[in-house]
Order: sequence, then structure tokens, then C-alpha cells
Amino acid sequence: MTAARQQTDPEHIAISKSKGIHIDWKDGHHSVYTLAWLRDQCPCAVCTGAHGTAPQKTSFSEPRQSSPFQMYKPAPKMLNVEAVGNYAIRIFWNDGHDTGIYTYEHLRGICPCEECRRAD
Repeated sequence: MTAARQQTDPEHIAISKSKGIHIDWKDGHHSVYTLAWLRDQCPCAVCTGAHGTAPQKTSFSEPRQSSPFQMYKPAPKMLNVEAVGNYAIRIFWNDGHDTGIYTYEHLRGICPCEECRRAD
């Protein structure tokens, strides 16, 4: 198995619908994704603005601004998660969103750990 392939192949995935996803990768790296981060990093066409449309990104992982008129926004929660072949997972969110296919390559690319952020 090549080093590049080991980077995007999970050894173990632990899913908590109330907390997030932890992935141990075959190359020894460990990634922890919060629900807010995963929802904000949805790779679907609507969220990324594919096909010339405006991106519909969420901002759950950004600090909330203090405003007396801020609308209440429920925190993201996973209702269900399903495997997509041997290359991805699909998350069903409490806001009705369910079109994002989170490939393992995408998940490794959005790893929020300090080591990965420094590499960007």
C-alpha cells in the first residue's frame, strides 16, 4: 500500500451522533471532527457552490457574535450516518441536509488538528 493511500484509508472510525467523528488513519495519524466542523465542511454541491451557484456554507464552528437580536440556531446533530462504498460516509443532519458525501480523502484534507493546520 502506498503512503498516499495510507493517508486516506481509515484504520478505525468512531462515530458519536452527539459529539462527532474520530478517525485513526492507517498511516498513524488521528483526526477528531466536531459536529459543527463537519457540518461547516460539507462537500456537497449546494454548500460548496458547485455548478456556478453561490455557496450555502454554514458557520456553526465560528464564534458566535453577541447581539441582542441574534436568531436562535439549533446546534448541528447527526441523525444518521451511512457508509458509501469503501470510500466515504454520508451524514444525515438535523437541519434536513443529507446530500454531502464525505470521502475519506476529503475528511483527511479537512483534519482540524494542529499538525494539519500548520501544513496548510
